[in-house]
Amino acid sequence: MKGIVAYDSVHGSTKAVAEAIAEQITSEGHQAQLIAVKQWTKAPLVGDFLFVGSPTRGGKMTNEAKDFIESLDPAQWKGKKVVTFDTVGPLSKDAEKRNKTLASLNDKNAASRMKEICQERGIPVYTVMHFAVVGMWGPLAPDAPQMAKEQTHRFLAELK
Repeated sequence: MKGIVAYDSVHGSTKAVAEAIAEQITSEGHQAQLIAVKQWTKAPLVGDFLFVGSPTRGGKMTNEAKDFIESLDPAQWKGKKVVTFDTVGPLSKDAEKRNKTLASLNDKNAASRMKEICQERGIPVYTVMHFAVVGMWGPLAPDAPQMAKEQTHRFLAELK
C-alpha cells in the first residue's frame, strides 16, 4: 500500500512529525510519499491512505494546509482512510502533564478543524492525532516522534 503524508510546517515541528509518520509507514513495508504542501504542484495524488498535518496557530491550521485540503478530490478520497494531525503548544515539559493536555484537547486546533473541512467536503476522517511542542516555536516534545510512530503503527495494523 502507499500512504501520502502531506504537511505544512512553520518552525519544523510538524515536518518532524510527518517524517516520523512516513518513516513508520516505510518500516512496515509500505510506500510513503512525503509532501510539503507549500511546494506541492497540485499534481494528482495517488495513494491508499492520507495523513495531512499542520501546526496549530491561533486555534487553526495554516492557510497552506487549508488550501491543500480544499484542493483534494472528494471522489478520490471518499472510500480511503484519511488522518489529520497537528502540533500543539506550548505545552508542559513534564510528559505526564503534556499527555493529559493532549488527551483533553477541545476542537480549537488544526487537526480538528482539518477534519471538519474534510467532512464538509464529503471526505470522512478516520482519526485525529495531536503532538506536543514544548515552546512557543518549538522544539517538538522529545516523545512526539515516537508517539507519531506508535500511532501510525496502530493505524496500519487496523488497515489489515
